[in-house]
Amino acid sequence: MTKWSVENIPSQSGRTIIVTGANSGLGRATTTALARAGGRVVMAVRDLNRGAAAASTITGDVEVRELDLADLSSVRRFAEEWNEPIDVLVNNAGVMLVPHGTTKDGFETQFGTNHLGHFALTNLLLPLITDRVVTVSSTAHRSGVIDLDDLNWTTRPYKAWAVYGQSKLANLLFTLELERRLESDKSSVRAFAAHPGYAATNLQGHSGNRLLTGVLGVGNKLVAQSEQMGALPSLFAATQDLPGASYVGPDGRGEQRGHPTLVGRTAAASDVDMAKKLWAASEQLTGVSYPSLTG
Repeated sequence: MTKWSVENIPSQSGRTIIVTGANSGLGRATTTALARAGGRVVMAVRDLNRGAAAASTITGDVEVRELDLADLSSVRRFAEEWNEPIDVLVNNAGVMLVPHGTTKDGFETQFGTNHLGHFALTNLLLPLITDRVVTVSSTAHRSGVIDLDDLNWTTRPYKAWAVYGQSKLANLLFTLELERRLESDKSSVRAFAAHPGYAATNLQGHSGNRLLTGVLGVGNKLVAQSEQMGALPSLFAATQDLPGASYVGPDGRGEQRGHPTLVGRTAAASDVDMAKKLWAASEQLTGVSYPSLTG
């Protein structure tokens, strides 16, 4: 059986796709593949100069727009300035194992960027989305725990791995509840999640811990797959006909390497009640609510 790869992406001609964090790593690889397939890809990036430099290396119809997911005013501005249909939103951007810090709105950095920023962006853009939302999670969701009383780690000792796991679990619960709401509204839009396995990107290089950064760097060289392979699950979720709330990851080595396939998730990531509670908490924190799609 032939393994699915970028050669299997159907024509994206006439389709508009927004990819967050598109200037490097998985986002750049995702953008490159979708643009080569004929799509119009909007690179939503924090640094316009870096975004432009990345765009100059990509063949196809790409444009760069500013978006800082760690700043809700930037998220709102991006959404307010967008006024045309979007076929696919790929919530790809993220931070990993960064030192303790907060976003411009006072949220813990990993949770605020990886989950709350994308939560707000998706809901603000949702009335214009026509096909699907793809949110990038991680196998790290398996170690994640949602503490609704301390989502921003203000009372617990900061543990970078635990916080990252929480943010990736939140991505899956967000996808679960978004799909439930879309189905309830009888919307044709679908919500999917994907994870890259262990892919060598610059995501692992910002821990602020020289030893940890060194270990992760060795892992990138010896164990990880390329960013192009790591992007395949996102590309599969962005272009294939799948059941709502599907989760896509690599098919080999404990989901760390390989070609895309549907994968499982933990019981915590399938908790419908927790997904509803996290959604309510996220609305309260961001001030952004699910839009009416039935009017």
